Amino acid sequence: MLDHLPREMAFNGVLIPTVALLFLLAGVITWGLDRVLASIGLYKYVWHINLFRLSVFVCVYVGMGLLVHSS
Repeated sequence: MLDHLPREMAFNGVLIPTVALLFLLAGVITWGLDRVLASIGLYKYVWHINLFRLSVFVCVYVGMGLLVHSS
């Protein structure tokens, strides 16, 4: 799906690793998921909310990294 992304991207002459951009994108996706999960009341059943949020972020970030760099 995202196989065409290079390992580094140029931004105003500065090379930025793709994983740094994926980090920001994963943060936005996790924020959206957090809002949805909070609105449906899932956090009533979660023992440690901040640990759950961190694990969701890690899963999203690693999943996106594997999609981009799995060749």
